[in-house]
Amino acid sequence: MTTSDASISSPARRLLHTREVLCQGYERDDGLWDIEARMSDVKTHPMHHDDGRVRLPAGRFMHRMGLCLTVDEGLCIVAARAWTEHAPNVECMDIGASYEALVGLSIGPGFTSRVKERFGGAAGCTHLTELLGPVATTAFQTLFPVFEQRRRARLLSDPEGAARTRPPLLDSCFALRAEGEVARGRWPAFAKPA
Repeated sequence: MTTSDASISSPARRLLHTREVLCQGYERDDGLWDIEARMSDVKTHPMHHDDGRVRLPAGRFMHRMGLCLTVDEGLCIVAARAWTEHAPNVECMDIGASYEALVGLSIGPGFTSRVKERFGGAAGCTHLTELLGPVATTAFQTLFPVFEQRRRARLLSDPEGAARTRPPLLDSCFALRAEGEVARGRWPAFAKPA
């Protein structure tokens, strides 16, 4: 069952703000992967200073920024670059280099808490730090074929051992819960009664 946009809100409405996030994963010729994210905020109305002067005209970028993480096949970050093209404050332009501190972290369990430790509060940019969540998901989706190829190779070389290995996606979301239909169909040995 899906919910259409029209059914979310029936009263008349007017657009005030648009945030766009685009994440893309690239395979590089050197055996690494680039995971790139870009984010922008645009308001349909002007923003004003306290004295009434227009600070930002309607339709202009309030935020436009991004980051690129280079990862290896184990999802370890080997390079990180962040940039800000548009922001409401000049100081916002200075935080990008701080995100080089991501180098050496691995995307996986505990990644979000390590990111918050390094970039929480005044140590980071709220918007760049928020982008790291979708970047992590994009990294996993980009490298999933690599993980699947490894899993198939293990299955061929050691069918019994591979059959005893709990699928990593099991219980990772509602649809893939051990008590669900998908688990019963894909991983019957690991499925649980509903």
